[in-house]
Amino acid sequence: MGGRRIALVTGASQGIGAAIAIALARDGFDLWLNYKSNHDAAAEVKKKIEHAASQCRLLPFDVADPQAVQSVLSPLLENETPDVLVNNAGIARDTLLVWMRPQEWQEVLAVSLNGFFQVTKAVVNGMLRKRAGRIINIVSTSGQSGMPGQVNYAAAKAGLIGATKALAAEVAKRSILVNAVSPGFIETEMTKNLPKDRILPLIPLQRLGTPEEVAAVVSFLCSERASYITGQVISVNGGAYM
Repeated sequence: MGGRRIALVTGASQGIGAAIAIALARDGFDLWLNYKSNHDAAAEVKKKIEHAASQCRLLPFDVADPQAVQSVLSPLLENETPDVLVNNAGIARDTLLVWMRPQEWQEVLAVSLNGFFQVTKAVVNGMLRKRAGRIINIVSTSGQSGMPGQVNYAAAKAGLIGATKALAAEVAKRSILVNAVSPGFIETEMTKNLPKDRILPLIPLQRLGTPEEVAAVVSFLCSERASYITGQVISVNGGAYM
């Protein structure tokens, strides 16, 4: 992919991840686009990235599977290091704790936290050598304020906020910036079945956000304009949590 900057975005076949990948392509990044299994959706995102005159490499693997992460990323990382890593992959398995099955707890933590650990560990070595890089973790209002029915998701995202701050402190001396972006209620597959009449009164701006509004903040954090911002959680939530 030559001398162009590279951004690796996980969970990027749809929703917020897709919007982030397309925004970064417009900013001049070539994309390594990770997703788990939705090949058709990923191919559509790739088309939009190429339409923005950027290259896109599709990387289908499950971030929660350490062997899969290694086998796909290791050969690429021998030659190139992404300038930007966006840890966006996440799943929800919403239910009250009293009814939550161990599997519903473990799966959610595996994708958000184990996925962050496995992908970031693979990539950050090269960033440390280059003494440059941006890592952005997509968290959630749920991890800041808590949300009933989401004990597993809130725990995963709160954990990711803590990891963001600790890693930011570890790698700052090598000019690697680590931040979190925290979306509230955004119009995606994850929110389409939620009862809007009950949610909108919780949001001072009285509407759901768009994936593009989240992507705009990620775009900013990947730019030179954000060169003195690290260890922060930037909320994009319409005022739902302040």
